Amino acid sequence: MPRAVRIIEPEAAATGAVFGSPHSGRHYAAEFMAGVRIDPLTLRSSEDAYVDLLLADAPRHGAPLITTDVPRAFVDFNRADTELDPALIQDVPRAGLNPRVGSGLGVIARVVAGARPIYGRRLTRHEAETRLRNFWHPYHATLAALLERQRQRFGQVVLFDVHSMPSEAVQGSLIRHIRRPEIILGDRHGTTCDPGIMAEVERVFRAAGLRVARNAPFAGAYILQRHGRPRVGVHAIQIEIDRALYLDERRVEPGARFDDFKVLMSEITAALVGLGMTGGGLDMAAE
Repeated sequence: MPRAVRIIEPEAAATGAVFGSPHSGRHYAAEFMAGVRIDPLTLRSSEDAYVDLLLADAPRHGAPLITTDVPRAFVDFNRADTELDPALIQDVPRAGLNPRVGSGLGVIARVVAGARPIYGRRLTRHEAETRLRNFWHPYHATLAALLERQRQRFGQVVLFDVHSMPSEAVQGSLIRHIRRPEIILGDRHGTTCDPGIMAEVERVFRAAGLRVARNAPFAGAYILQRHGRPRVGVHAIQIEIDRALYLDERRVEPGARFDDFKVLMSEITAALVGLGMTGGGLDMAAE
């Protein structure tokens, strides 16, 4: 059975930062695959493939990394547990649906990219609730406990919730006069992170030579909404990385630039960890 949550701890905790990769799980259990109607490669198109590997040096730099074995197509940790899709799950009321659920991207997705259906049948309410009980709830409980532990140790904590975006999501876009942003930072339009911290994080990515935009087209979803509480010292930023920087999107495997970009991400991670150390930029930004 895939593990709902994994935490890779640093040998020596040095920072209030926490790095998370909730969508890079790639353990597709045989029981799940038996009910899937699309091929495995298409199913994997919803992954933030190998983002956990891009963040692998975070513990070496002094920050914990939280991730999962569970693929996004099975349970989406960036959706509320109430975002159940009545078109997929039996005995779910149709009233009050939000656009995400209506498009098939609820907490248990009905489709993957391109609106391609995952299943050949509807799921029972019991099946859905079992997934949430065994995987969704443990992930969020563990993340909340980790953030509180870091807040207690360091006075405040910053969650870097890291994802990847399909290259077509930013293909030809023009956001704040930035041609094709490579990194999109989200704080739900200033509600989940102190603005000074956000500015410092943006500076780190720009200093690494990457084009950065904020909050469009991705401002952050449920993880930030639930866990970002800047008034009590719990800050949360979503980081979206253009998959063209490191991934062969058609094959869903590391691309030709993967190793070089992994080195760059290690340097960026070290800089973000440095912001969270005593006397670092995050302390000053939040004062």
